[in-house]
Formats: sequence, structure tokens, C-alpha cells
Amino acid sequence: MTQFCPKMVKLNLRRRFQRRVLILRRCIRCFWDRFLMCSLGKPIKTRYRMLSSTSSSVHPPPSASVRPPPVCHHGRHDHKDSDLVPLKISLLGDSQIGKTSFLMKYIGDENDDEQEDSQEKGLNLMDKTFFVSGARIYYSIWEVDGVEKFQDHLPLACKDSVAILFMFDLTSRCTLNNVISWYQEARKWNQTAILIMIGTKFDDFIQLPIDLQWTIASQARAYAKALNATVFFSSATYNINVNKIFKFITAKLFDLPWTVERNLNIGEPIIDF
Repeated sequence: MTQFCPKMVKLNLRRRFQRRVLILRRCIRCFWDRFLMCSLGKPIKTRYRMLSSTSSSVHPPPSASVRPPPVCHHGRHDHKDSDLVPLKISLLGDSQIGKTSFLMKYIGDENDDEQEDSQEKGLNLMDKTFFVSGARIYYSIWEVDGVEKFQDHLPLACKDSVAILFMFDLTSRCTLNNVISWYQEARKWNQTAILIMIGTKFDDFIQLPIDLQWTIASQARAYAKALNATVFFSSATYNINVNKIFKFITAKLFDLPWTVERNLNIGEPIIDF
């Protein structure tokens, strides 16, 4: 007769319990991922891939044989230069989250007089020109005011954009939740753009309790995964990840050998893709 062993019984029960907990966690995670995907609609299948080089700066491609198609710009410039590549970028998000400060940090003060002329009610247009392999790249950036009455500008701002930046305030979870609505509206007018989520005011965010930072970072990463987007935490005040975001866009558009490093450490500016 097999001798009854209480210790073996307890060990078997513990192992069964652990297996059930593991299965339950997998089911919950699977359900959450499917819930996000269903609520957002089918994600855009963009051509995201890790770039092989570990260079810290953008290097020009060997040739500029392939250029993205030019986009029509509503504004003051008439681009007739043969070496100019005009590209449009959309900047979306709620009001009072730091969109204009972020944009001004990237643009700089070199064209202040011209930039003031580009502002319209509910729509702010700014531009930046730089050189890549002898060609001039012209970014026309269309910032839509976050106030609801100005959202009629979305079709004009999103159409033909090569990249759409969804911005939210890291210290305000409601602005993060509203990224989903901005995404759904933008998708009606553009289904091919590179998608990036940008959390602003990182310098204020790191003053929050560490558990709240973890919660917000996890939610932002989950949304970015569902949208098939890259997420950056940034600060216009301290110029954190501002230029890096646009370098990332340029590298994606022109297949340049530049790699952005992933950073998931709480308390540091998150970069996830």
C-alpha cells in the first residue's frame, strides 16, 4: 500500500494552483490585447524595422534615387527648387499639452517672423529645412488646435502626411485616453503615415509617485502597441527627445542607417517600439 504523505499532497496542490494562475494571467493578457485591437480597429501595417547601424547621427544614403512624392502645401512658400523634397507632418492632441512649445523647440528661432504669418485660427503651420545628401528636406508641420470646434481642420492637416504625431500630457491621463479618439479620426484621412505617440512634460512627470509613473508608462506603451506606433517621452523645456523624434522620422522615410535605442526604465524618458 502506498503510504499517504501530506507533504506530497501539499506540493501537488501548490503546483496545480501555480499552473492555474499562469493560465489565468495568459488569458487576461490575451483578452486585453484583443480588446484594445477591437476598440481601435485594424492597425496600420507600417514598414517598421530595426535599422542595422548603431550610429548616433543620421548619415545620408548612397544615392537619392527614391524620393517620397511631394505634397501640396497651403502657405507662403512656392517650392521650385529641383533639390527640395517637401514633406508634410501632422501634430495632433488635446489643447494645453505643450504641442506648440514642442514644435518651437524643434523649429528654433531662425524663422520667427515667417512662422508668425503661418498661424490661422485653429491651425498652426511651421516649417524646417535641412540637408541630406545634397538635397534639401522641407518639413511642413501642421499643428491642429486641440479645442473641439477646430477639429474640422483634421482632414486638411492629415491628408498626404508622411507622419502623424499624437501628443499627450504625461501628467494628465485624460489626454492619454484621448489619443485613441485622435487616432480614430486621423485614420479616416490617412492610413499610411508613420505613427508616433509623444508624451510631453517629462520634467513634471518624474515628480509624480513612482507607482503612478509606472501605471501611465504601461498604459502609453499598451496604446502604442495597439496603434502600431513608436512612443517617446519628451520635454520641450529640457529638449529631451525633441530632435531625436524627427531624426527617427527622417531615418524611417529615407531608410537611413540610424538606430534609436529602446528605453523602458521608469524614471527615464521612455522610448518603445
